Amino acid sequence: MQKFIISKRKNGEYQFNLKATNGAIILTSEGYKAKASCEKGLESTKKNSEDDSKFDRKKSNNDKWYFNLKAGNGEILGSSEMYESSNGMEKGIESVKTNAPTAMIIEE
Repeated sequence: MQKFIISKRKNGEYQFNLKATNGAIILTSEGYKAKASCEKGLESTKKNSEDDSKFDRKKSNNDKWYFNLKAGNGEILGSSEMYESSNGMEKGIESVKTNAPTAMIIEE
């Protein structure tokens, strides 16, 4: 089952990861100073993941593909892993669209 996992980083910030059914991390958030802010970012991720226009597709300097999911105000909610091809990136986006809206939330 797909799930969001909220965890605390070594620097004290909170973050969330969206994991697919197979356990792969498909989206990682920025760091948040407060847990409540992290939870708001997670809820915004659920909402915005249903809108294809919120996915910013990118190619890195080393020719890897990735995407950022943005909120309505343009802030980055989460970033993907690096993909070898644009097709792989598109599959990652589809996975976020499918998994994020109904993913359970787990705190570590």
